[in-house]
Amino acid sequence: MREIAIVMENNRIKGIIFILISALSFAIMSGCIKMTGPLPTFQKLFFRNFISLFVSIILVVKHKGSFVGKPENRKYLILRALLGTLGIIFNFYAIEHLVLSDANMLNKLSPLFVILFSYIFLKEKINKNQIMAITIAFAGALLILKPSFSSDSLPGLAGLLGALNAGAAYTCLRALKNEAYYTTVFVFSFISCVVVLPFALYFYMPMSGFQIMLLFVAGIFATITQFALTLAYSYAPAREISIFDYSNIIFSAVISYLLFHQLPDIFSWIGYVVIFGASLYMFLYQKKLSNSQ
Repeated sequence: MREIAIVMENNRIKGIIFILISALSFAIMSGCIKMTGPLPTFQKLFFRNFISLFVSIILVVKHKGSFVGKPENRKYLILRALLGTLGIIFNFYAIEHLVLSDANMLNKLSPLFVILFSYIFLKEKINKNQIMAITIAFAGALLILKPSFSSDSLPGLAGLLGALNAGAAYTCLRALKNEAYYTTVFVFSFISCVVVLPFALYFYMPMSGFQIMLLFVAGIFATITQFALTLAYSYAPAREISIFDYSNIIFSAVISYLLFHQLPDIFSWIGYVVIFGASLYMFLYQKKLSNSQ
């Protein structure tokens, strides 16, 4: 019994380490995307996903897996890819125009959208505690957005739409039945590249060697983010480690200050605390619920 407990604790530590790696990688990827400057969003997105596509092809071949997934999963894989691509487009726009930690904190609203979409489309139950947490989190988002009903609000709205589409994409992942992670990553990366390529070519802007290097690094860290997150949840359940993903906001704030000399204002910091508090409440609630079952 003691040996089992030790193994479980070691796996939990591994899960936490991998989710911290994922959070740091996402912050570095976001910083690289922001540093590329005025390049078209479609161009940035294509480079970001092309590297993930290359890595996923290697993994599918290595594991002798499927490039198209199981028949019953294909509609969800395609829908996830389309929604995920749209989510990244909005997220990149937010990254380009907002303080980095603001953009990434808005992106962290996606798990709350998962609860809503799972209730609407997957008929999963939703209770008053979840409704309260979602309401509080959106109040925190308003502090970050500071809506002015002008064009200045567009980047914040884009960040919110990015989280909404990401939440919808993650809901599709919940509907998948035992699909290999490398197949899921391949389908997403392939469809995303195919959809984005015509726009990337149409709006193409010549790049300097430094910008090419930044996009290459962004692609590498985006790939690390995806696989580190997958490994994290293979070692430990979400109820035990998901809260550590919010370390991304700390990493983003540090990178934002060091590279761009930007810091969130007081309202954003309050918004961070409110959103994190709502998420922490849901984390503890779900953990207590799981332990009582």
